[in-house]
Amino acid sequence: MTLALIGLNHKTAPIGLRERVAIGRDELTEALKALAAMAGVTECMIVSTCNRVELLAAIETPEVQLSEFFSGYFGIDSSTLMPHLFEYRDKQAVSHLFRMAASLDSMVVGEPQILGQVKEAFAMARAAGTVSSQLEHLLQSAFSAAKKARSETGIGSNSVSIASVAVEMARKIFGSLHGRTVFLVGAGKMSELAARHLVQQGAGAILVTNRTQERARRIAEDFNGRVIAFDQLHNAASDADIVITSTGAPHPIFRPEHGHSFLHRRRNRPMFFIDIAVPRDVDPEMNKLDGIFVYDIDDLQQVAAAHMEERSRQAVDAEAVIATEVERFHQRQRAVNVAPAIAALQRRAEEIRLAEIQRLHARLGALTPEQLAAVEALTRGIVNKFLHPPMQALKQAAREGDSNRLDILCEEWSVSPVAPVASIESAGAEQSAVVTVESKQPAPVEAIPRVQVRR
Repeated sequence: MTLALIGLNHKTAPIGLRERVAIGRDELTEALKALAAMAGVTECMIVSTCNRVELLAAIETPEVQLSEFFSGYFGIDSSTLMPHLFEYRDKQAVSHLFRMAASLDSMVVGEPQILGQVKEAFAMARAAGTVSSQLEHLLQSAFSAAKKARSETGIGSNSVSIASVAVEMARKIFGSLHGRTVFLVGAGKMSELAARHLVQQGAGAILVTNRTQERARRIAEDFNGRVIAFDQLHNAASDADIVITSTGAPHPIFRPEHGHSFLHRRRNRPMFFIDIAVPRDVDPEMNKLDGIFVYDIDDLQQVAAAHMEERSRQAVDAEAVIATEVERFHQRQRAVNVAPAIAALQRRAEEIRLAEIQRLHARLGALTPEQLAAVEALTRGIVNKFLHPPMQALKQAAREGDSNRLDILCEEWSVSPVAPVASIESAGAEQSAVVTVESKQPAPVEAIPRVQVRR
């Protein structure tokens, strides 16, 4: 059994191609069943977000090509897809999955959304019946590793987007954002996003003004807010705790004399101006007024850049945590994979023990229950002491991933390798072996049919 992960993301594919392979939530079950129907696929799940579409599958043989699913299901020529696809097998696939869940592979390192998206993808796959024990164990380990990376490092502790930095600054000024009034002056995309972040953090009423009244009305409806006529913006501004402004005006529309008036009407309660406009909407002199706090686009970008630099430093520590968790997962996996060899060795020893007792039965004569129990205890004790060194040697070889030594031990103790384990090892790396008493030939590999084109 081999673990395979294939996909494309914001690093490898332009948005135009990502749009063509995006799978909506309503379509995901259908796509999962189509993937699970491919010959050689035993378990699978799909992660589809705005930045990535990735397929994770347990496959019967390394010859199974999941790229066939991309070209067949989406109806895209392989020559268009292949330059943008990445594919990992076994240990590399585990490492990529763990890093993805920990947001180390995200466009914004440390963002919290991807872990929830991977968890949702896993839940959808479970509901569709396309995952079982192998991926269940892998994903639970990935979630645990991601949580550990976030709890033991500061990878997600600092805001790195303009909108989230604005929220952070507002929280420092006001303490709590609960019930704070936000005034959108000019309804641009970035100011709308900043307002949305503020609302998510508890901000209350939303006021909206714009030179185009219809645009202001649409934004106000989205926030269940109130439209202010543009020529009344200075009269309404004093009602706001937070003013997000981006009008495109050639000169500042908020000047020190306005600030004095606002503070007087507000009885010196503070105001926070988030000036996203270029040229600036707020005269820098406003910042000299006690109770007026102004951050322009450069201020916000500098804070975001400083936070991003700090996250990059924290990401180094998070990478170390993930690498440790990946290795720990493989050690546990190798221990599980050697279990059939140990069981086979125990069965063989038990068969020999029972055969010897049966052979000596006539010479021993009738035994009392107490005597029979003593013989059982004696022979089992001898067998267990004899088996201890070879079982420890098998476990050690498995932990170290030493397949050559494992083969030698299996041959020495007459237990034979059947097939490579679900090795979870990198392509070309050494693989452990599952062993049983009898050797069997692997089933023939079936040709992988082309999946019917969906659209």
